[in-house]
Amino acid sequence: MAKTPKLSSGERETLVRSGFDSLVLEGAGGVATSPVWSKVAKAQANQNNRILVIVELSGGNDGLNTVVPYTDDAYYRARPNLGIRKEKLLAIDDQFGFQKTMGGFERLYKDGQMGIVHGVGYDQPSFSHFSSMAFWQTGAPNSGEAYGWLGRMADAIDPLGHTTNFLVNIDDSQSLAVRAMNHVPLVFNDPDNFTRHTFHEQMEAIAAIDARGNGSANPSEDFLLDIAASASRSEHLVRAAWNSYTTPIDYGLVNFGLERVAALIAADFPTKVYYVPYRNNAFDTHVYQGDLHARLWSYTSDHIAAFVRDIERLGRADDVVVMVFSEFGRRVAENTSLGTDHGTAGPAFIIGKPVSGGHYGAPPSLTDLDDGNLKYTTDYRRIYSTLIQGWMGHAQSSAILRNDFSPLPIFGQTA
Repeated sequence: MAKTPKLSSGERETLVRSGFDSLVLEGAGGVATSPVWSKVAKAQANQNNRILVIVELSGGNDGLNTVVPYTDDAYYRARPNLGIRKEKLLAIDDQFGFQKTMGGFERLYKDGQMGIVHGVGYDQPSFSHFSSMAFWQTGAPNSGEAYGWLGRMADAIDPLGHTTNFLVNIDDSQSLAVRAMNHVPLVFNDPDNFTRHTFHEQMEAIAAIDARGNGSANPSEDFLLDIAASASRSEHLVRAAWNSYTTPIDYGLVNFGLERVAALIAADFPTKVYYVPYRNNAFDTHVYQGDLHARLWSYTSDHIAAFVRDIERLGRADDVVVMVFSEFGRRVAENTSLGTDHGTAGPAFIIGKPVSGGHYGAPPSLTDLDDGNLKYTTDYRRIYSTLIQGWMGHAQSSAILRNDFSPLPIFGQTA
């Protein structure tokens, strides 16, 4: 494998800001790639084997009908039709319950493998899907930050980019969350379609480019050629990992990407961070929410719980933690279309064997509202600080998050 060319910080930033932070390849899945791993890179990797998996629930999940406060009369007054009664819930304690379709989450919680973080949000909330998701993905609301919080974390943990494929994004296109200065995310959706599509007349030229080594007088050209050549190698490695992977675990009716993460973990990819969205604004439940929301959580709960079981089967349960979030919650009151409209705070979930399960953060009041919306009680960047320091083991989350946010004691560290 050719040595990665050295660019000055200015040259690298110019390329990244110009759109070369990932190489997007034509194909049914839409692919972006980074240099593939090597034994040398693995030897230089971060000192631990910990893996962080982020699940994004796009559309704004209704937290009140996810973690249901069934003892609070204000909940039923605000939702005379959508409020879910205790007898139709999976009660997890004497205050909260999950929907009946969330059996996978119920098991995780009762096994002590789930931390529920209440009232997660931020100051001056945006009700725009695009803006609020960008705030979550960058960890820097209203800042215009160019890089994602996970990308900045990767740069802080491994500033020289020695851990190849530090970041993997299961999607058609790259998320802002994994955009980094010194790391090029590996981005793909369907492993079977992880390939470059070219005309026959172009194949000879593309092969020549792939085979070309570094060493020209132009380091920027060398950098781009190295990324392009690695695409061909990455195609084969990802497809090989996927095609050799078998599991007895049923991932549920909607496999939105965690089974692909499990395949790469089984193949000993050196990846530290996986970013997996449940896409297409699925959780934007403005109209006739009841049955739709229940189905969405059936798919989501089953899929995530299956992934956790599969990781345990692979012997990696001590190494993997999953965080689940949505860009905002919904308003407290149901609307006239038997749905809920864009709101503010909602719950997030941190899942895995290393987690100290239970409730974190204060449940927001359902009567002391801000124009019909919940007042957040936990800044979402406290979750990021928890994951950066408490799980990934990087002591300086404040440098990554541009401010100091105290971690939650979900991994045993003090808040």
